[in-house]
Amino acid sequence: MNVLVVLRSLAFYLGYVPTVALFSTFGFTLGLLCPHRLRQEVLTYANSIIIWWLKVTCGVEVRVIGETNIPQQPFVALSKHQSSWETYYLQRKLRPVSTILKRELLRIPFFGWGLAMTRPIAIDRSSPKTALKEVLSKGQLRLAEGNNVLIYPEGTRIEYGKTGNYGRSGAALAIAAQVPVLPISHNAGACWPAHKFLKHPGTVTVVFGEPIYTKGLQSKSLNARVEAWIEDTLASLPKTSHKN
Repeated sequence: MNVLVVLRSLAFYLGYVPTVALFSTFGFTLGLLCPHRLRQEVLTYANSIIIWWLKVTCGVEVRVIGETNIPQQPFVALSKHQSSWETYYLQRKLRPVSTILKRELLRIPFFGWGLAMTRPIAIDRSSPKTALKEVLSKGQLRLAEGNNVLIYPEGTRIEYGKTGNYGRSGAALAIAAQVPVLPISHNAGACWPAHKFLKHPGTVTVVFGEPIYTKGLQSKSLNARVEAWIEDTLASLPKTSHKN
């Protein structure tokens, strides 16, 4: 085990934990007095700090491709899910945004309480039919209000180099709301592996694909198109983005 990587990862968490605690506490106290968009603006500033602190302590750089593809109108973003990195980066980058997430996250002290103040769409993953109804109803409402909606179609973080089962709720939502889909691919799992303490120095490349306009499309074919683009794009990125 690389001792320097361990020490740098420890330094990251020494800054990460108080940052999350501080901003989360603001969210469920003074943040309650703020309009939603201002509250999300302030809360996700913590995300910027985390991404910056990750660079300072662990040497994780960010390379962005296709930023101009992000639509100016409300959209549904469908992203690869390998890490915690993209949850912080995309929530800030795509604001105002409502993220589809499992309800259990909102029960985590401080972190979950603050997360609830960003107006996510929390679903019960034990009941797929109910979850789909919530995604469609609440998702359309958020989009109508001018928010974007961020969905990880694999449902959970997938180990770097592997592919999960792509659910169709995001595609169905975009079609129902008649808004574009923004596909997003990245290799963050190489630097910030899922469920791992160590953070590896290197470059996370995040790619925003061309928006897909949904008129006349079916959810099955749209979802397959998004999956193919995300996985093909990921395969074209460096196989190992961290420096040993």
